[in-house]
Amino acid sequence: MAENSPALLVFVFTTSLLVGFSGAMMPGPLLMVTVSETARRGFLMAPLLVLGHGIAEAGVVVGLTIGLGEFLKQGPVAATIGLLGGLFLFWMGYGIIRSAWLRQVSLHTQGGGPARGGPVLAGALTSLANPYWVLWWATVGASYVAWSLRAGMPGLISFYGGHVLSDLSWYSLMGFAVVSGRRVLGDDLYRALLIICGAFLIVLAGYFIWSAVGFWQG
Repeated sequence: MAENSPALLVFVFTTSLLVGFSGAMMPGPLLMVTVSETARRGFLMAPLLVLGHGIAEAGVVVGLTIGLGEFLKQGPVAATIGLLGGLFLFWMGYGIIRSAWLRQVSLHTQGGGPARGGPVLAGALTSLANPYWVLWWATVGASYVAWSLRAGMPGLISFYGGHVLSDLSWYSLMGFAVVSGRRVLGDDLYRALLIICGAFLIVLAGYFIWSAVGFWQG
């Protein structure tokens, strides 16, 4: 796809959205806090927690773009990051499929402790304190920034917009499920969705690795 083409922007947004869903759907610290806070204080806690999470991620994106933008555009650097990101995506996709297939994940999750300093701050701090989140941004996130910069600022906005929208959609759904007092998703459907997402990540991993070869040659 040509740089700055509408097709590339749509592709970046769509894949970012799906990758974001794959990560958000797996049980983790932010999900636990979301369950706890929406049960205690209402649905609004879910989007506020995601707001804090999104602010932390915006800081990472800005830091990568401003501090490392030109560096990330260099062929060997982009290729290396793309390769690492592809390998991490493959590992993540395999782990998601395996956990869902072996029924090791469930929507029946216990909430974490009450948020300290308000939901926005709690969303940011919960993200920053999560080693998995840091690893994701050091590999997949950096790969996406390098990739989306091929389309300039519109590409970067497409990536970030898709990523944040996935978090907002999923955690809002979970918040609604908690406050409504009824099951929105059953465990079987949830695990099926995880398997689909995991398969998508493995396919995207192959694309990232293939793109890495292109960066080396370009």
